Amino acid sequence: MLGELRLENYAVIDNVAIEFAAGLNLLTGETGAGKSILIDALGLLLGDKASSDVIRTGTERAVVAAVFETKGTEARAVEAILEANGLDADNDSLILRREIAAGGKGRVFINNQPATVAVLKQIAPHLAVIHAQNESIANFDAAARRELLDAYAGVELDGVSGAFARWKQIRERIAELEQDEQDRMRLLDLWKFQWREIEEAHLRVSDSAKGSPQEQEDEQLEAEKRVLANAEKIYGAAMNAFDLLYEGNASTSSSLRAAQKHIEELARYDAKFQEALTALESARISVEDVGTTLRDYVGGIQASPERLAEIEERLALLDRLKRKYGPTLEQTIAFGEEVQRKLSEMENKDQTLVELRAKLALTGDEYRKAARSVSRKRMDAARRLEKLVESEINDLAMRASFRVAVEEDEAEAKWSSSGINEVSFLIATNAGETMRPLEQIASGGELARVMLALKASVEAGANSATANAMANSGAKRKNAAAQRTLVFDEIDTGIGGRAAEAVGKKLKALAKGNQVLCVTHLPQIATFADHHYVIEKREAGGRAKTSVRQITGEERTEEVARMLSGAKLTETSRKHAEQMIRANG
Repeated sequence: MLGELRLENYAVIDNVAIEFAAGLNLLTGETGAGKSILIDALGLLLGDKASSDVIRTGTERAVVAAVFETKGTEARAVEAILEANGLDADNDSLILRREIAAGGKGRVFINNQPATVAVLKQIAPHLAVIHAQNESIANFDAAARRELLDAYAGVELDGVSGAFARWKQIRERIAELEQDEQDRMRLLDLWKFQWREIEEAHLRVSDSAKGSPQEQEDEQLEAEKRVLANAEKIYGAAMNAFDLLYEGNASTSSSLRAAQKHIEELARYDAKFQEALTALESARISVEDVGTTLRDYVGGIQASPERLAEIEERLALLDRLKRKYGPTLEQTIAFGEEVQRKLSEMENKDQTLVELRAKLALTGDEYRKAARSVSRKRMDAARRLEKLVESEINDLAMRASFRVAVEEDEAEAKWSSSGINEVSFLIATNAGETMRPLEQIASGGELARVMLALKASVEAGANSATANAMANSGAKRKNAAAQRTLVFDEIDTGIGGRAAEAVGKKLKALAKGNQVLCVTHLPQIATFADHHYVIEKREAGGRAKTSVRQITGEERTEEVARMLSGAKLTETSRKHAEQMIRANG
């Protein structure tokens, strides 16, 4: 749900912030005041293309920001998208900001973190849908039509998508085995070479102590190489340390023994030196232990140019294999094991293909079963939905015929994770006309009204299905699914009177389960508002300036009266406005 929309230096708006609420939010104002500017700005936050033309004259950049409240499944979906793009979610709120700079450059921020327009487009369907003369058709593709029908029918696609993924994976393995003979032989030669090269190297990853990481052969060899390459320096350092600590005439061990005798003499006369004597004895033993270790170490040092050359040659081989097959020795070994598996499959191609084809047939049957079940639900729901939508449409000043066409194609080339159906919405807006796809309707106003009827029908069906499911399970309907924001612009084009009132009622009904924003020119629709906002354009300092404010009470009555009678208000229009607001409020 949209909580706040803020615009800065956008078109004729210098700075405005609007707080929206649940229910039906209606925007009114005189023609040219800038009502559609707000819708366009919201579209930018949903990923629409930006243009520097929207920057207010005399400023360097325009800023559009919004705060959305997300809950339930929509919140989880948004959180997953943000996480996949390396962005942090912020509990139940989402802060979007987009900056448009001169030259078309701009920046995007989500929860105050740098993001991209692509991420905005990913999360947009979970936040808001704009139905206007230009946005409706763009948002009404094949996937959107199918999703609308599925929402009405309460279709779950987990079974179909899972079966499709399993079938597709097996099919791809079969295709790999069934490549042209020339390609197969080329692959076999390559895999054999790779496997032989790794196998003949006899790579090793030794197991170390439990709980500690494995020690790889190249790491062991590097340590040994350092010792061999510096054997003379190591020998000299170890011998010098041994002499100083243990062997020499003035060694540390000899000095400590001499000091120890003098301390023993002191301790015979003064007991306080007994503790110092013990510490000195411990130090001497530690020094002699280090000396013994050095002596043993020196005895094991052997300068071997032959062994050093052997290690360097081995390390060069390991380095070459790691560059070709994996950044680490462990990954190189894993690559060799994978190649060996492929070789085994390829060399036992016929048997493997028999097994895979049997699995493919089983997964194909699973997919068909799941897809047919979904298809039946869609077809049953389509008959109900088309009757409901046609009735809704004809309440909105349209004499139209409406049909939901669900085509079923079980050809494997048509299989997808969403099933075997193509959904089309067909309409004839006048008697005697041929039914055409809904998205081909020329009038944006007509399309917006049809979308209103569709949304109202789908919402009613989805709410009914949810209520029935909860009733059957004995669950209480508490904290229902989160509201999305539905935006309707120019929905009242070409209508008036009874039809306008019907549109208002439909919007009001739709707003019970969703947050609805609607730009309207008609007082009949405006009187149904839960929250009424007026957009005004004034001239200040020689420049046009648009402002937006929420109105209630007498101000709202005045605005509805203005919409009824025009610029000149009359007492009659005021009374009429009061009556309409009371009747529809």
